[in-house]
Amino acid sequence: MTKADIVASIAKKTGLDKAQIQVVAEIFMDEIETSLASGENVYLRGFGSFILKKRAEKVARNISKKTTIVIPEHNIPAFKPSKAFSAKIK
Repeated sequence: MTKADIVASIAKKTGLDKAQIQVVAEIFMDEIETSLASGENVYLRGFGSFILKKRAEKVARNISKKTTIVIPEHNIPAFKPSKAFSAKIK
């Protein structure tokens, strides 16, 4: 399912204009991005959490150039579904 499919589905169920729903969906995603970029996790009760996971520093090899590089510690975004959400999927 794409973002356009989600917008169309919400528009059909609510009777609202697709353009309005598109704007709300974009703002919602921007808020999640902004929160994660500032180091804050986003918790949506009954759905799940958008969290930052810390990746440790590690040494990687470039096999073709026969060199090693150090990849510094960094954060990556992740999604952790709620128990209720996981139960519906199983």
